[in-house]
Amino acid sequence: MGRYSSTPPEELVRICSASGDREAWEEFVHRFQRLIATVVLHTATQLGDPSPQTVDDLIQETYLKFCADGFRLLRRFNPPHPEAIFGYIKVITANVVRDHFKSSYSRKRGTSQIQETPESFTPAADTDSPGGPSAIERQLLFKDIQRHLEVCTAGPEQDRNCRIFWLYYRAGLTASAIAALPEMGLSTKGVESLLLRITRELREGMTISRQGVAGSTSDPAKGIRPAESY
Repeated sequence: MGRYSSTPPEELVRICSASGDREAWEEFVHRFQRLIATVVLHTATQLGDPSPQTVDDLIQETYLKFCADGFRLLRRFNPPHPEAIFGYIKVITANVVRDHFKSSYSRKRGTSQIQETPESFTPAADTDSPGGPSAIERQLLFKDIQRHLEVCTAGPEQDRNCRIFWLYYRAGLTASAIAALPEMGLSTKGVESLLLRITRELREGMTISRQGVAGSTSDPAKGIRPAESY
C-alpha cells in the first residue's frame, strides 16, 4: 500500500496541489483513473468518436489539465463537502473532452486557413510517445479489435454492447459497475455473459482472419484477457 492510499480524497487533492508530491500524484491517478476514463468514454461517445486512441489521448489530456499551471485547478478547488471532488473531476473531464471536439470541428471548418506542415518534416518519436512504435502498434491492435468487434456485436444493441466491451477492457469497470449504469439494462450476470460471448467470438474471428498468414506466430488476440466474474 502506498503512503497516501488511506488519505481522504479532499486531503489528497490538497497535498497534490500544495506540494506536487510524486507519491500523492500517483495515488491521485490511481484513485481517479476509472472515473476519468468512464467520463471520457461516455462524453466522447456522445460527441461521435469513442475510438480507443481518442479516449486514451483524452485521458492523458485530462491529467495534463489538472497538472497545468502548478495544479491550478486543484488549488482553486474549495470542497463544500467531502465527496465534492468526484463531481468536480467529472465536470473538468467532460469539459476537456468537449473542448477537444470543439477545437477539432473548428479546425475542420477552417482547414484552408491553417498553415500546412512541410511534407519533408518528420518529427522524431520516442518509443512510447503517441507517434512512437509502441503506440502505433497498440493503435493498430485496437483498430483490428474494433473491426472484429463491430462484426460480432452486429444487431440492434451494437452500440450498447460495444460500450460494455470497452468499459470493461479499457476503462477497467467491473461487470457489476457496468450493470449499475441505468442505460445498460442488464444484470451483473447479463453483463458477464455478454462479455464472455463477445470475447469468445472476437478471439475466434481474429484467429480465423489471420490464419494462413505466412510466418505469423503471434497470438492474434494478444492483449484481450478473458472476461471474469466479479
